[in-house]
Formats: sequence, C-alpha cells, structure tokens
Amino acid sequence: MKQTFIAGPCVIESADLLDTVAAKLVEINKKHGTDIIFKASFDKANRTSIGSFRGPGIDRGLQMLSDVKQKYGLRLLTDIHEAWQAKPAGEVVDVIQIPAFLCRQTDLLVAAAKTGRTVNIKKAQFLSGRDMWYPVEKARQSGASDVWLTERGNMMGYNNLVVDFRNIPDMLEIVPTVIMDCTHSVQRPGGDDGKTGGDRRFVPKMALAAKAFGATGFFFEVHPTPDQGLSDAANMLELDKLEGLIEKIVND
Repeated sequence: MKQTFIAGPCVIESADLLDTVAAKLVEINKKHGTDIIFKASFDKANRTSIGSFRGPGIDRGLQMLSDVKQKYGLRLLTDIHEAWQAKPAGEVVDVIQIPAFLCRQTDLLVAAAKTGRTVNIKKAQFLSGRDMWYPVEKARQSGASDVWLTERGNMMGYNNLVVDFRNIPDMLEIVPTVIMDCTHSVQRPGGDDGKTGGDRRFVPKMALAAKAFGATGFFFEVHPTPDQGLSDAANMLELDKLEGLIEKIVND
C-alpha cells in the first residue's frame, strides 16, 4: 500500500515560506514518486497565549493556499476550528482536518463531512484509539465517504505527551487510513513559558515506530529554520531533513 505523507509549516507565516516548502515537496515527489499533501493552518485558534501568532486569517490564508495549489499542483490540507469555516475551506483544500481537542464537536464534524472532502480527524489527547469510532461515525453518517484518523499522543500528567502505538492498529479497525503525527506527538503542551515546547529529536523515531505498528501515513510539520518558526517551533522538523526521513520510511 502506498503511504500517505502530509507536510508543511504549522501556520501560514508568509508567501515566501509557503513557496520554499512547496518547492521542496514537489522536488521530493518527483524524485521518490510520492504525493505529499501540503499542510498549513490559516488560523491557529488554539495557541497557548492570547499574544501568540495565529496566522493571516481565513480569507487571506485560503487565498494563499489556493495560490500554492495553482503554482505547484500539490494537494492541500488545512484545519478548521469552527463549523462555518468548513464550507469555504472545502472549496480550496482536498483534506479538512479536525483538531484533536475538537474531535468530539459534532457540529464541526458534520460541517466538514458535508463538504465532500476527505476528513482527517486527529485523535484527542484524552481518548483511546478505539474511542475514535464515535467521531468517525458522526462524519460518516453526515455524508463523509473518506475519513482518516491521526494519532498524536496522549496526555501523561502535566505538560507531557506519550504515544501508545497500539492505538494505530486499533484505529485501523475503524478506518483504512491511519496517520502518525510525528511532530505534534513530541510536544510538551503549554510547557514552555506561555507556549508549547517539545523535542524534535524524536520525530524520526516516532515515524519508524509508527510504521512498525502499521501506520499508513505520516504527518510532519516542517520549516526551513524551525527555531524561528512562529508556532510549534520546538517540534517542527528541519525542511532539509524531510527527504531523508521519507526515503527511509519508503525503503526500509
């Protein structure tokens, strides 16, 4: 089975950043026969601090994503936080993502399903893999024909996540496509003085462990200079390391 890859910056920071990442994804696709889906958020509504950078907003953000699709021919994924955002997002992107903390929000799932786009539901940090049957059924009964699930770890006390990789085969019993979020799973939520911390050193190991447990896809937030990123700086993978990791996943 061909693996699904999703990659891009956490949030839309600038058109130049989108161009830099998109051009690299096209290069990887051509070289390795992959079909990496480009990911970026137009609004990070779930930042730790009210002063944190959120992005350009839905109107400008969706236009910038549309420009990426037209210029580079990449499929697109973005996340929504409110039900009304589903329709305009669905007119631009190929995959609508439901954030982990919002995966039980019925109205959000219903609105995403009604767009006819693929719906990627991230597993909440407080749920098991088997619990995700219920969000999937909400989406399916609302008209979604293609639903994915994404593993991103569980809370382990304060400011810490752990990954129970058994969630991957459990979720594969619910849907055929289970993605491993290799970068959000190394977070230290809210654990860095008003922002989320983390440790990107563990991203490759997360990917390879998930492959061993049967993951059919892999999600990477990437940035050419992640420490300068405006969101999830501690967790994003360096863009120049993405190709080598994808090559390892595909060939090992």
